Amino acid sequence: MDAFTAGLLQRIRTTQSDLKHARETGDDFLADVEQAELEDLKRLAAEYGVPVSAF
Repeated sequence: MDAFTAGLLQRIRTTQSDLKHARETGDDFLADVEQAELEDLKRLAAEYGVPVSAF
């Protein structure tokens, strides 16, 4: 796995964790920000052929 793929997958994992935490604590604004970031990361992954089906 190259550095780009590894970094992208790590950012997705981190963002998912941050999103979960924001939802659990009731921070709706942060949850919206994290959700948008996650969608952008998944779009980037799809654009470069990085599989994210496990996420």
